[in-house]
Formats: sequence, structure tokens, C-alpha cells
Amino acid sequence: MSGRVQGVGFRAWLERRARERGLSGWVRNLRDGTVEAVFAGPAGPVDAIIDLCRSGPPHARVEVIERYETEPPAIPGFQIRPSD
Repeated sequence: MSGRVQGVGFRAWLERRARERGLSGWVRNLRDGTVEAVFAGPAGPVDAIIDLCRSGPPHARVEVIERYETEPPAIPGFQIRPSD
């Protein structure tokens, strides 16, 4: 996700929303100012969290979301990873 997504509480906001929906995965800031996230779970909740990411928390401005299929994370639960 790119736009104004760092310094606005995006990772903590996303962690709460993902856990509320029972999703596994992770979120982290990247050096280029974007946020990267992986979601694993049923298609409906995954689609719903991606839709929520389009607006994000207060003060965020999401301009672009790129979606890719990948392997689900090996560890259950959703966590904030250190920045890359």
C-alpha cells in the first residue's frame, strides 16, 4: 500500500482489524514509505480487510493497493513485523 500510510498508526490499526476477522498474516513498513501486508484466511474476510485498507485509519491516505497471491504464513495469528 502506498500513499500516506506511515506515521499514521496504520500497522496497529490493521493488526486490530485482521485479528477481529480471525485472519493470520503480518504487516510491516518498508523503507520506500509503503506498507506491506500478508493476509491468510477465508476469501470473504480477506476481501473485506483489503477493502478496509483502501481508506485505512484516520489521517491515512491510501493511493495504491497492489494485490498478489502468495503462500500463507507458517505461524497462525496476525502480527506487526519490524520494518524492512
